[in-house]
Amino acid sequence: MFGTIPLQDPMKESDSSTRLQALKDAVRGFCEERDWDRFHGAKELAIGISTEAGELLEHFRFLSDSEVESLFEDPQSHKSIEEELADVLIFVLRFGQKYEVDLSQAVMDKLAANARRYPVEATRGSNRKMGREEA
Repeated sequence: MFGTIPLQDPMKESDSSTRLQALKDAVRGFCEERDWDRFHGAKELAIGISTEAGELLEHFRFLSDSEVESLFEDPQSHKSIEEELADVLIFVLRFGQKYEVDLSQAVMDKLAANARRYPVEATRGSNRKMGREEA
């Protein structure tokens, strides 16, 4: 247990065993213990997501594909990337928790919308962005 964070054992949690709500609760507990609610308006959380995503991007800037792949082979680089990715997710979870966004449903709804916008037969093997009128 980490403070009042409700996870069973943070060192043993994994994507396959952790519910999204448990992560939202953990982030809420962490932030409430520090009295950070007043700093976490929608604008500030959106800025935080963008800022942390930028810090994640810094790891890859100006690198070739093979150099990027080698980052994941180096334990220190891999850990640093993992930490930046976690920072992005923490801000997303906090945003969802504070503003009652059901992130699981939002993801499923967005995937359904994207499936309509990017039908397999028209987009398989292509990364071309399709306009709404094309889909």
